Amino acid sequence: MSAVQKGFTLIELMIVVAIIGILAAIAMPAYQDYTVRSKVTEGLNLAAATKLAVAETLAANGAFPTSNAQAGLPDADQIAAKYVKSVTVGAKGVISILYGNTGKMGGNPSMDGATITLTPDDTTSTGALRWQCKIDLQTKNKYVPAECRI
Repeated sequence: MSAVQKGFTLIELMIVVAIIGILAAIAMPAYQDYTVRSKVTEGLNLAAATKLAVAETLAANGAFPTSNAQAGLPDADQIAAKYVKSVTVGAKGVISILYGNTGKMGGNPSMDGATITLTPDDTTSTGALRWQCKIDLQTKNKYVPAECRI
């Protein structure tokens, strides 16, 4: 009676390890981009309340606010979170989101110093505000929503 081979050969195990390595090499950069995008989302979520305040000020006064105080908001540095340094209302109701503390940990790209601006456009016939979004650093385009890309 001949002996039946049980288990995997060394070559089969090496093939499995190689496949796992290839999948990891593809997945890691995608995951790093995902983590940066989640940090950008934090700023856009913070700006949602600011957008509402700008729209309410426009509706009440007939003009855009030019500062956080005119929009009834706290100081810019008080509208902050883990990855956002400040959210500022400027001339003509333009909202600026300044990112910081995003760090470059484990090879993750950093958003430190990047600013996303949200510009209100009240030229719609419905009276609703449209917001135009753009980022100041073209090198960070892949980390922001499509409507913010330069």
